[in-house]
Amino acid sequence: MNAPMFYELRRPKRIIPNKNYPALFLIHGKGSNEHNMFDIVSGLENDFFIFSIRGHIPQPPGYSFFTFKIYGQPDREGFDEGIQLISSFIDYASEEYPIDVNHMYLLGFSQGAVMSMTLALTLGHKIKGIVALSGYIPQFALEEYEIKPVDGLSVFISHGEKDPVLPYQWGVAAQEYFNEMNASVSFYSYQEGHTVSLKNQEDFKLWLMKDVKS
Repeated sequence: MNAPMFYELRRPKRIIPNKNYPALFLIHGKGSNEHNMFDIVSGLENDFFIFSIRGHIPQPPGYSFFTFKIYGQPDREGFDEGIQLISSFIDYASEEYPIDVNHMYLLGFSQGAVMSMTLALTLGHKIKGIVALSGYIPQFALEEYEIKPVDGLSVFISHGEKDPVLPYQWGVAAQEYFNEMNASVSFYSYQEGHTVSLKNQEDFKLWLMKDVKS
């Protein structure tokens, strides 16, 4: 089976036969690529199969998963295609690698966080949880997508209080929405801009390692 998207993979150095491993799918931000997310998850490769996915839309100096027509409103055609492709990639990885399908996580930054939160709503209990770093949920996704139950879904949302790109309140609104949907939400705020601080990395890694054991 051919992969529906370009990707890089990190896996435990020692693979135990007949053992299935938790999976972490990395979704990068605007103009980035599949190589640039591994630094922030350093140390997790001994416990997870980590798939870093390349966006399907060329956007120098890298790629994106969607573009914008209006600020805060993704172009619908590219966005819909991105959701479909990542969903297909998760199915591909589940079939091709020794993955524990009960412990699959999405982790995204900026537009990668936008995709992760939207995918959480479209995939529902197919995934165990998400880590959404500095993102938001597009309004059309809430109004027009088929929303699956997310009760009990593990959700880590973080946002910089000084974010000049995506307002802090957008992250708060996403947290409030998932709480209303009875997901298990952890929300972290930082005195940062549009970035992933070392403290943020430490917090989500600890959260992931705790959640994957639950």
